[in-house]
Amino acid sequence: MTADELRGDGPTKSSRRTFLSAATVTAAATVAVPVVVAGSAAASAQSGGSGPGRPVRPQSPDRELRELLREVDQRRIEAIVRRLAAFGTRHTLSSQDDPERGIGAARDWIHQQMQGYAAGSGGRMTVELQSYVQEPASRIPVPTRITNVVATLRGESSPDRIYVVTGHYDSRCTDVMDATSDSPGADDDASGVAVLMELARVMATRRSEATIVFAAVAAEEQGLYGSGYMARQYKAAGADVQGMFSDDIVGSSTADDGTRDRRTVRLFAEGVPTAETPAEGNTRRSVGGENDSPSRQLARFVCDVAENDSTGMRIRVIYRRDRYLRGSDHISFLEQGYPAGRFTEPNEDFAHQHQDVRVVDGKQYGDLPEFCDFEYITRVARVNGAALWSLAQGPGTPKGAIIVTSNLTNDTELRWTRGTEPDLAGYEVVWRETTSPEWTHVIEVGDVSTVTIDLSKDNVFFGVRAVDTAGHRSPVAFPRPGS
Repeated sequence: MTADELRGDGPTKSSRRTFLSAATVTAAATVAVPVVVAGSAAASAQSGGSGPGRPVRPQSPDRELRELLREVDQRRIEAIVRRLAAFGTRHTLSSQDDPERGIGAARDWIHQQMQGYAAGSGGRMTVELQSYVQEPASRIPVPTRITNVVATLRGESSPDRIYVVTGHYDSRCTDVMDATSDSPGADDDASGVAVLMELARVMATRRSEATIVFAAVAAEEQGLYGSGYMARQYKAAGADVQGMFSDDIVGSSTADDGTRDRRTVRLFAEGVPTAETPAEGNTRRSVGGENDSPSRQLARFVCDVAENDSTGMRIRVIYRRDRYLRGSDHISFLEQGYPAGRFTEPNEDFAHQHQDVRVVDGKQYGDLPEFCDFEYITRVARVNGAALWSLAQGPGTPKGAIIVTSNLTNDTELRWTRGTEPDLAGYEVVWRETTSPEWTHVIEVGDVSTVTIDLSKDNVFFGVRAVDTAGHRSPVAFPRPGS
């Protein structure tokens, strides 16, 4: 199956791009930069204008990434989901000391497995139990120890740049305060934990440029407590978390009406940032950018690197922070100002989420492994793997990007801070019409940190992305107005 076939019967991403004619581009205000142009008069007319650049193309997976994704093992993913469900309940308020049943037994098993993966990493991966005591709060009636199981694969050339993937290992049944009834939590969210654990296993033996963190977090069902603590710890340490994904309910391809979609995963990505300040809001209302948050740029990046024949999946980006009446662990990172998104299955069957295990009128309720599609979870894991590995092996998102607005001009000056990656090759400017949801044009500008484009900043949106010597690209940085 080709990438075009995965996108369905409609126009492909590449065919939706507009092709515009050439114009002058100068880097560092004086050095001419060659522009590669492709297109036709018809395409230019359709776009309603002309300008510099060539069409944006998705990033094809290189040999290393293809080999990594082939190692993702469906049998291991199924075994993880079934083992977690077999603990009976993983409710946050269940036993932390029983070796066979409850959240403590699940915690210890995940920790043991992660330590086994780390043993083959040559010291690059470390595993910790990140714990704190949550005092009484909403859905937490008594002081309760909450523990995240965190495996960190330290990057070698850019270790301070961090990417995080989580799944929550706690579970619940109908009554969110019922800590004793069976609550197998196979789809919600043993499936997400299986994704991050299998990726930790596969990536542990490889050398990463940036740091990747695989975290099984706790107390999501009670109120995002585990991920909230983790995100606050990163923020307090000044950590450079450049992307985070929550995999929550990624276990089933079957909807409540029986229809199946085994080739799509949703990625929820907010527009207006959760952590936006009043001053940032005033600027956005003046110049736009509602569709250009760091989380939206992260989602666009995922589509570019993970919609291909190595994953077999289509990523359906949803322009929302999360679903109605629900919220996952990515919100904890959004609250701290980190780019984040949530992966979840395309259509849900609510009889198998947040339900007591029971049979009513011949219908089985409860979040049981028998309702999971393990082949589907494996493909979701490959989507995550493609995104995380591409992020970690490529350059970081450009920092300090501004669009100069101190003078009235009909061209556009962009500035940014040059990255420190040893294999950094240069930068590209991307742009699109303000009505387009995706970047359509790219201009190669070289290893510079200032560029002037012969195109009015009043008419289009611009972004900047980095490129390394192997051709890996970063997510796009959306510039803020400055001087």
